[in-house]
Amino acid sequence: MGKADGASVASPGSAAAPSKAGRNLPAAIAVGGGLGAALILILIYAPLVWIGVVAVAMAVATWEVAKRLREADINVPLIPLLLGGQAVIWLSWPYGTTGVLGAFGGTVLVTMVWRLFDHGLAATPRNFLRDTAVAVFVAAWIPLLASFATLMVLQDNGAARVFCLMIVVVCSDVGGYAAGVFFGKHPMVPAISPKKSWEGFAGSLVGCVIGGVLAVTFILDANPLIGVLLGAALVFTATLGDLIESQVKRELGIKDMGTLLPGHGGIMDRLDSLLPSAFITWLVLTVLV
Repeated sequence: MGKADGASVASPGSAAAPSKAGRNLPAAIAVGGGLGAALILILIYAPLVWIGVVAVAMAVATWEVAKRLREADINVPLIPLLLGGQAVIWLSWPYGTTGVLGAFGGTVLVTMVWRLFDHGLAATPRNFLRDTAVAVFVAAWIPLLASFATLMVLQDNGAARVFCLMIVVVCSDVGGYAAGVFFGKHPMVPAISPKKSWEGFAGSLVGCVIGGVLAVTFILDANPLIGVLLGAALVFTATLGDLIESQVKRELGIKDMGTLLPGHGGIMDRLDSLLPSAFITWLVLTVLV
């Protein structure tokens, strides 16, 4: 979700928020609002459809990343990643974490073998170790982390758990964006994401904790302290998720992973902070609620 670049450093003389965020703000708000409304309706009225939504999003995100990697001459096996990613998501439905782990292990194995022989039995593989390592990273980064969002919806009160994830991450974006635009002066990690500031991070922290307390208390009817813990944890995972994608794009020399969503970039550009946050939300709520 980190494409608003909420923790941005304020630029002297820049008056408009879009210039600071580097995005078409009205388009970003319209697309984000539309997607959010659709997901809310799905979770309320047909929560199992959420699994299909996650599966489609992960397929598109995997395709976007693989395409960008191939443009940089990193030959990750696309077919095993796409099919294996779908197995990781869909096998969470009948088999839970066992299905996820089994599908991920199978994806890794097939990916290694596929890359070993993708040029035929007589050809010597080139950059096998690099390409295979990156492919395993993609499989873990996208479908494996996303599977925890489907595992959550299958639990008791599952839709409410997913709502907690979405609310806290959105609060991180909003709090970070507001604080970064109005107060951001001290770069956080300039070597990776020059626009992120410590002031924006503080705004994300406040937003996450408030959102976590409200979501856990009123949606899950659980102890507010769990909301504090969840919010404090997700501000780190959301920020780190954004920084991880920023570094990947920096190494590839690109601004966005795709162009599917106006004002946001690609699907993967909206998922960067959600993916690690899905795992942490599943872990915290599974253990404590």
